[in-house]
Amino acid sequence: MKPTPTRAALGISLVLGAVLMFAAQDTTSKHLSLVLPIPFILWARYVVNFMLIIITFGPRHGLAMVKTDRTGLVMLRGVALALSSMCAVFALHHMPVAETTAIIYLAPFGVMMLSGPLLGERVRLVGWIATGLGFIGLLLITRPGSGLSQWGIVFGICTAIGTMIYHVMSRLLARTETTMALLFHACWVGAVMFAAMLPWNWPSAMPQGLDAVLLIGMGFLAMLGHSMFTAAYREAPISLLMPINYAQLIFAALLGWLIFNHIPDGLTMAGIIIVAASGAGNAIWTHFSRLPVQVIEPEEV
Repeated sequence: MKPTPTRAALGISLVLGAVLMFAAQDTTSKHLSLVLPIPFILWARYVVNFMLIIITFGPRHGLAMVKTDRTGLVMLRGVALALSSMCAVFALHHMPVAETTAIIYLAPFGVMMLSGPLLGERVRLVGWIATGLGFIGLLLITRPGSGLSQWGIVFGICTAIGTMIYHVMSRLLARTETTMALLFHACWVGAVMFAAMLPWNWPSAMPQGLDAVLLIGMGFLAMLGHSMFTAAYREAPISLLMPINYAQLIFAALLGWLIFNHIPDGLTMAGIIIVAASGAGNAIWTHFSRLPVQVIEPEEV
């Protein structure tokens, strides 16, 4: 059943709100990474996420959140997400928010390329063209003379690779595991991993004032973003909503300008636009062709 214009507009509005939350979370992570150890930031974020999941979904789902059929792969997926999260914050520490977000948004193209050999899904010619354009955008963003940190680029590409692995595993495990179980185990695995790093990454002084609020608020931003995504999928088809995800690149550029006074140069901006246009264009074509669409939620990184 096709959604009514009103429901479709509501779904689009919810996705716009969700990617705004994720862009705000990335901007917050960049700010905090300049004053706090990165593993400590991520530990706090994962703990807040975990507590919110227990409070919000625990009473309704109970032990069903814990039950898994392929426990080893579920935990490995959690490790992939945690490592991607760490690389993402290191990339944000070294690079502006917009450029980092654009590099990470190459992950959907990687998922598409792997979906053929690993999941038996057919990749159409338009998908390959969009992938090629996406990598041209990447070359413009990371070109020599762009002024970007080489370490930042490395961490950004590692984040995209980790995100790609995480989402391929998510698609594979979705056949046997519940969404709540995947969410629950990803949170506790990340919390434990970063807790193990705390002895070497405890801040010399605990965050105070605004930094303390931002540290706790990151978990709420992520939870709110995920909730808005879930609500949006009830209002309109995923294929219709997928192109709206790329608005996160616009929000990232705006927040980077407002908070850090950073404006990408002309070629870098062209690269960001190419990445966004190729990804959104492929998603739009997929929607009108009624083909399965790759769903990537960068907020999970």
